[in-house]
Amino acid sequence: MLTNYIKIAWRNLIRNKAFSAINILGLALGMGCSLLIFLWIQDELSIDRYHANGPYLYNVMQRQFYDGQVQTGRFTPGILADELKRQFPEVVYAAGYTGWAANVTFAAGEKINKETGHWAGADWFKMLSIPLLAGTPATALNSPNSLAISRKVAEFYFGNPVAALGKSIRIDNKNDYQVTAVFENLPETSSDSYDFLLNWYDCLTRNPWMKEWGNNGPHTRIMLRSDNNGGQVNIAAFETKLKPFLRKYNKDIGKSFDAQLFLQAYPDGYLYSNFKNGQQDGGRIEYVRLFAIVAVFLLLIACINFMNLATARSVKRAREVGVRKVIGAVRSILAGQFIGEALLFTVLALGIALFLVFLALPSFNSLTGKHISLQTIQPSFWVGLVVMTLLTGLLAGSYPALFLSSLEPVRVLKGTLKFGAGARFFRQGLVVFQFVLSMLLIAGTIIVYRQVNYVQTTNLGYERENLIYVPVEGELTSQSNYKTFKDELLRQPGILAVSSMQEAPTNIGSSTGGVTWPGKDPNVNIEITQTAAGYDLMKTLKVKLTGRDFSPEFGTDTTNYLINEATAKRIGYKNPVGQPITMWGKPGKIIGVMQDFHFQSLHIPIAPLIIRLSTEPGSQNFLIRTQPGQTTQALASIESLWKQMNPKFPFAYRFADDEYQKLYKSETVVGSLANYFAFLAIFISCLGLFGLSAFTAEQRTKEIGVRKVLGASVSSIIGLLSKDFLKLVLLAIAIASPLAWYAMNEWLQGFAYKVALSWWVFALAGVLAIGIALLTISFQSIKAALMNPVKSLRSE
Repeated sequence: MLTNYIKIAWRNLIRNKAFSAINILGLALGMGCSLLIFLWIQDELSIDRYHANGPYLYNVMQRQFYDGQVQTGRFTPGILADELKRQFPEVVYAAGYTGWAANVTFAAGEKINKETGHWAGADWFKMLSIPLLAGTPATALNSPNSLAISRKVAEFYFGNPVAALGKSIRIDNKNDYQVTAVFENLPETSSDSYDFLLNWYDCLTRNPWMKEWGNNGPHTRIMLRSDNNGGQVNIAAFETKLKPFLRKYNKDIGKSFDAQLFLQAYPDGYLYSNFKNGQQDGGRIEYVRLFAIVAVFLLLIACINFMNLATARSVKRAREVGVRKVIGAVRSILAGQFIGEALLFTVLALGIALFLVFLALPSFNSLTGKHISLQTIQPSFWVGLVVMTLLTGLLAGSYPALFLSSLEPVRVLKGTLKFGAGARFFRQGLVVFQFVLSMLLIAGTIIVYRQVNYVQTTNLGYERENLIYVPVEGELTSQSNYKTFKDELLRQPGILAVSSMQEAPTNIGSSTGGVTWPGKDPNVNIEITQTAAGYDLMKTLKVKLTGRDFSPEFGTDTTNYLINEATAKRIGYKNPVGQPITMWGKPGKIIGVMQDFHFQSLHIPIAPLIIRLSTEPGSQNFLIRTQPGQTTQALASIESLWKQMNPKFPFAYRFADDEYQKLYKSETVVGSLANYFAFLAIFISCLGLFGLSAFTAEQRTKEIGVRKVLGASVSSIIGLLSKDFLKLVLLAIAIASPLAWYAMNEWLQGFAYKVALSWWVFALAGVLAIGIALLTISFQSIKAALMNPVKSLRSE
């Protein structure tokens, strides 16, 4: 019997080629998109989950209470790690880690190259599951001149990891470091990214400010002790002891602000990175949840499409069901047959879906920045496919199976088959559901596109186009060479202005509470973002300024300051220029007020900013403004001059525009993916609408014939068949619009600066949905309206 059913299913598939192709294509697209999304979700959930000590690893976090606000992040004092190990028996290992990447010049023999890495504490390799190809975890970072490098770096400079051990590498043409360990290249599932690590005490020596308890910036990672039963210490109890820890060391805490330590599980740091009012408030996990819902929606739309198409063909199968019931077939057997056919369609669709995923993965990886592959050698991959196939086949085939198996053989064989209101409403409900989901995706896509476009084109308050960053390093860190290089640059064609800045203007993150002024409330500690810069900064950035910029003509500018409008407003000065202000105990004057400009992500409101003059160019970046249309020529000039004055350092540069775009990589990726998935959702939904319109036309064939005989025009027939479907689409628009408004309003709350949720967005989404529906329906409607009534009435 089973063989017979398989043969029947295959014959039906072959006999109705168009019906089968549409069904299989719809399921294949739905399953393929869902599979892609699930692979992406699996990759996201695997980040930082590969460490053997994962359950015991934590990032130490800090809440700082400033002026009625709470700042939360991984920033901690640089000497915190060692003190935690001394003070708490619960802490087995602890290591400091620079949250900022160092891009330095390595030189070994004749080979010179730029490498990116960090500084880390001696316990780093003891905590984390990073395989060492040479060296040991105990000695990898245990001395000030220790250097751990990746396999890639070892092979570039020395040929292989073993040959690299014990060798010397000169960094920034200043200090020699000994290779004490070679580690395997970090896996794609690591949120950390580095090709070398230097000893933590080397970092403290380079940055004396990190030795003070009142200064924060580095990260601290710890590993807690496990009990004898394999469990771990009581986290809540440990955090209670950890919370007031800084008060013992930081004399400022308790006067005008407070600082509290707490823990975040290290594997959670990647997905749960956002905090609001000191509490965890999402992060990338929101996108994981969003796309999980999209994957389920796409699969549901594909299954609904199958249901509608199968129902549209039910009249063709009704007599078959009647005959089978007459000769003794029971309902369960018939239902099993139709579900089996659905599973056959699903298996065929799965094969096509896997092929489509294979073709799409390179482009998908390029778009998302991932390295996802089909894990065909993993049993879990095949188990997942089997589960998805069974669920999809059962869901898609359930309604057609139950519906067809319920037909009464007497009515079917007499030719009086009619479908009740319940069945009609159910099918119409499926169409409404499909278009609600499609409307949500269309409206969401439009709003995401508008927000991403707003982010990319908004006026930041300075001109990021034609602005180049070049690190100040090597011979150029001396004042005389810095000035010579700058003067020579200004003589080159295509270069308009040159300045320098400690941090890139696209992402200034350092802040201080050490700014005071006459009349400031001593009981209120105000956090102000700060950075250092050279002369001609405003001219180079093209920021509007009231007052004047730093100038070599004023020797006192070393103690003078530039502030932005937000700082002036917070201070309360009506005419700030010339007013006194003190930073870190150095009194000076405000010489200029900058128009507020965005120096951080648009997710964050513009904060108070103060800029001090730095005459020490080391650890800064040249900001070079080029003439529009002459950037290529200017870069060639800069590189030529660089090689003359700084030959031992490779020339490296970054465009301000590119650095800005990196701040919104996640939003850009989400926008692109939303475009593709919305298009596919609409396409699959239209297949379902096509099925329902075909079913309706088939059911009303004789009615249409009678109307035409009585003189009905083609246009009136088309209108008759189309209006019912348009009612369904309009109902879907009415349901989806408030849902889309709520969902996108929630998403936009993550931006301090955002587009408005205008009514026309939802109207446009509705018009698009109606237009697409009309195009889909029109084919069947016109076909039915043009049919010869003689053919439809001849059997009467």
